Amino acid sequence: MSVVILLMICSICVAGGFLVAYLWSVKKGQFDDLEASGFRILHDTSPRKDKNINNK
Repeated sequence: MSVVILLMICSICVAGGFLVAYLWSVKKGQFDDLEASGFRILHDTSPRKDKNINNK
């Protein structure tokens, strides 16, 4: 019976950790714009090559 109580305490601590991580990521703006990265792959833009970078 004591093992069940120990496992319940451990699972509540792990769930609390995930809740804290989720709230932290929401506060930092991780979920602000969900569509931008999905549409960014559709644009056919090549990497920009600057001519002013130490061309010898």
